Amino acid sequence: MPVRTSVSSQDSPGKGAGLGLALGSALAFGGSGVAAKPLIEAGLDPLHVVWLRVAGAALVMLPVAIRHRALPRRRPALLAGFGLLAVAGVQACYFAALSRIPVGVALLVEYLAPALVLGWVRFVQRRPVSRAAALGVVLAAGGLACVVEVWSGLSFDALGLVLALGAACCQVGYFVLSDQGSDAGEAAPDPLGVIAYGLLVGAAVLTAVARPWSIDWPVLAGSARLNGTAVPAVALLAWIVLVATVIAYVTGVLSVRRLSPQVAGVVACLEAVIATVLAWVLLGEHLSAPQVAGGAVVLVGAFIAQSATPAEGSSTPVASGGAERELSARGTAA
Repeated sequence: MPVRTSVSSQDSPGKGAGLGLALGSALAFGGSGVAAKPLIEAGLDPLHVVWLRVAGAALVMLPVAIRHRALPRRRPALLAGFGLLAVAGVQACYFAALSRIPVGVALLVEYLAPALVLGWVRFVQRRPVSRAAALGVVLAAGGLACVVEVWSGLSFDALGLVLALGAACCQVGYFVLSDQGSDAGEAAPDPLGVIAYGLLVGAAVLTAVARPWSIDWPVLAGSARLNGTAVPAVALLAWIVLVATVIAYVTGVLSVRRLSPQVAGVVACLEAVIATVLAWVLLGEHLSAPQVAGGAVVLVGAFIAQSATPAEGSSTPVASGGAERELSARGTAA
């Protein structure tokens, strides 16, 4: 199944608004880990935080799902894939990684997804990739080596790194799903409807896995600590559900409609920067100079990989990259 880029007009009148929406989406998604980690440290299981996030967002988006109630009959495979990979898989692996490694490191590892997509294209689909795309993969891998400080024998928790890599792999599966409906034109499913049903599917899957009936509810009635400052736990949860999920996905969808995937992808790269800065200011998580430099190289490599042109002899674009909210729109309304 080929992986394609969607086509959007860069000359649309709403380009300025699109940039603002994309920046807002990056800010919203970048703050999810910073809000979730204090809840995990306060005693909530990472899977329970994921379930609360997804189930809460699904409840908010339920009216949208009702409006598009014919969608499950038209695109059941797409909705199942979106819910399993883009919602349940990515969030569960990412939040579990947060319980073991810094927020910035987890997100930078997740940003290997565009490079991993090219591996899928080259070795599974056996299609040529451009030299620029290959360079992006090499840069991303080299930058990651600096982020995890391989010269010191992986100074971070190995399981945490594996979980972050699992989040990246789930994003790869979602990149592959981006071809679904790309030839449907006006018959393509509404992206907001896909997001709504993806959240419902993700919530159902996570209910079976996370067993929310065992949640330590008193934790939510208390407070969590942001770098020593007490914050109501329920306020952090509200941020995760309303801002870091619902608003982040919706603004991401609207921004991609007004921008080209490449431009939106550039703004998407700011998510890792925003998350790292917020983790430094609010959680006191500091990265060393080599890790900061390595993170910058990872972002450059991811950007090159996601915006690379097709290799000679390939009739379709190599891959389309970006953070999870670009995927949510691009994969369903290509």
